Amino acid sequence: MLKYNYYVAHIVLKLFCMNLPNKLTLFRILLVPMLCLVWLFPYDQFDLNIGYLTFDHVSLSYLNIIVAVIFAIASITDLLDGHIARKRGLVTTFGKFADPIADKLLVNTVLLILSYKHMIPLVCCILMIARDIIVDGCRMIAAQKGVVISAGTLGKLKTVLQMFTIIIILLNNLPFELWFIPIDEIMIWFTSFISVASGYSYFMQIKDYIFETM
Repeated sequence: MLKYNYYVAHIVLKLFCMNLPNKLTLFRILLVPMLCLVWLFPYDQFDLNIGYLTFDHVSLSYLNIIVAVIFAIASITDLLDGHIARKRGLVTTFGKFADPIADKLLVNTVLLILSYKHMIPLVCCILMIARDIIVDGCRMIAAQKGVVISAGTLGKLKTVLQMFTIIIILLNNLPFELWFIPIDEIMIWFTSFISVASGYSYFMQIKDYIFETM
């Protein structure tokens, strides 16, 4: 029991002593289950009426606004932790490990729920998640070969587009829906295309190592 308490205290101390970028990364991870709980909670079963805002012919649930705010906060931490880590020289092994995991947990979880709620096409969800799986495989092989594959322009663009597109979808395409411009539909397909293109770019960087023995 004492040994268990020692390990718990050690982990708590480690978490408390984390640098700011790592704390932001951990905070982003913790926001994922919070977002799921808020979004998927069975409000109807408890007779809880969330309510709506109405803009001309467009209705927007307060629940969607809350989820969009949580997602936006998490997305901002993604931009901040890497910037702070590089600027202050606080890049750590934990950060390199946890940051991409936090990004994928956040974005892919929301994509799955959007698909489950029929708010985006299933094929878009599959394409973007499959891309991440393939890229992770490429990075694993690259690491075994001692090759570092840094995030390219398309990869960074993909992340920004995903976050922007998800927020637009959560906000029921506002303000563009007021003018009947389907920006949400355009963006989800464009983002899927950029996601696949960035995955192809990663694959081409490592393909020689993948096919060196067959």
